[in-house]
Amino acid sequence: MTLLTHPTDSEAAPGAPASAQLATRQTLRLCTAGSVDDGKSTFVGRLLHDTKSVLADQLSAVERTSRERGHDGLDLSLLVDGLRAEREQGITIDVAYRYFSTAERTFILADTPGHVQYTRNTVTGVSTSQVVVLLVDARHGVVTQTRRHLTVAALLGVRQVVLAVNKIDLVDYSQGTFEQIREEFTALAQEKGVAEVTVIPISALKGDNVVEPSTNTPWYTGPTVLGYLETVEVTDATSELGLRLPIQYVIRPQGTDYRGYAGRIAAGHLAVGDTVHLGQGRTSTVTHIDTADGEAATATTGDSIVVRLEDDIDLSRGDLIAGADRPEGNRELTATLVGLADTPLRPGAKVKLRYGTSLVRARLTSIESLLDIDTNHEHPGEAIELNDIATVTLQLAEDLPTEPYSGRGLVGSLLLINQADGTTLAAGLVR
Repeated sequence: MTLLTHPTDSEAAPGAPASAQLATRQTLRLCTAGSVDDGKSTFVGRLLHDTKSVLADQLSAVERTSRERGHDGLDLSLLVDGLRAEREQGITIDVAYRYFSTAERTFILADTPGHVQYTRNTVTGVSTSQVVVLLVDARHGVVTQTRRHLTVAALLGVRQVVLAVNKIDLVDYSQGTFEQIREEFTALAQEKGVAEVTVIPISALKGDNVVEPSTNTPWYTGPTVLGYLETVEVTDATSELGLRLPIQYVIRPQGTDYRGYAGRIAAGHLAVGDTVHLGQGRTSTVTHIDTADGEAATATTGDSIVVRLEDDIDLSRGDLIAGADRPEGNRELTATLVGLADTPLRPGAKVKLRYGTSLVRARLTSIESLLDIDTNHEHPGEAIELNDIATVTLQLAEDLPTEPYSGRGLVGSLLLINQADGTTLAAGLVR
């Protein structure tokens, strides 16, 4: 298969190995969100097509299907909507992840659904993203789903949001329409606490201001969507935290003295010789860091490692190896939840709570409030329905070292699970 690509890295920087340049590129995680029929899949398809990130045979298949359906040009949404139901209905149902790169960065993009019934899928996409690209139809402006998805982004700590005012060609590239939407959305974002907002007029169908600047919007002098994504500065929200290493598995082969604690570093960094804090006043010293490539002297956020300690300490799955700022154990916490199940969640419900690698019994003691998406005001509620956003209090059966949410869900995120059948009832974050 042939891949349509940009000039090679060696062409971009003569004499530099392509693999070396690729290794130094920063990776940006982003997602698209918005209401149904705002053109998210077409936008993603346009982004992939115009950055030459589409396989040649895949492009040929899209051209053939587009002709069969009577389209004048390419139906770029077919590059993203891969499920049969999505193609048949012309909607996005599941989160579709796409990977592409330019000379500046590599990108991991999650295309999320617009239908209100799939808001839970959108929460999944936003939870791991550093930047959210919200699309609105220029003819309709800001709608309820726009508010809902912006609220989710704000709750999950996303600091950079792009509003792509799509289908600007259908309002004759009207600057007045664009400015009206920009002012309304900017005010809404400020109200919800989103610090950085960039508003861009685009036509995903025609390509205006997605990858290349448009001559149809001479009144707009800002960046294209890709130009923004290539240059936006994104900070690591876990950089202010010390070490957080939830134990996933204890490795202790029979007949040996080996005892290793396997896990993925959620925050911070680790080096041989460091003192780590294990709870209940216990500390130890790191003697070895084992990786898939052998022993290492250091490890950092995102690395999957096995740690060996100087002391034989009884640790198991769910325990936390941490730095000096290790959070205290809690038996009660306040959390913001998003309802993910058709079954309402009511006070008194007994659930299992997944926090990192820990799984503990818990009880929903109270629903403090439900958030009204339209007014951004909180009001009392008796149950958490599907897609509701609620502030609750949870009582835990045992101490858990929880802390406020940060770092794209690596720290402070949780799930509530039905004890009977294992289904996920809600996703949330520690307040």
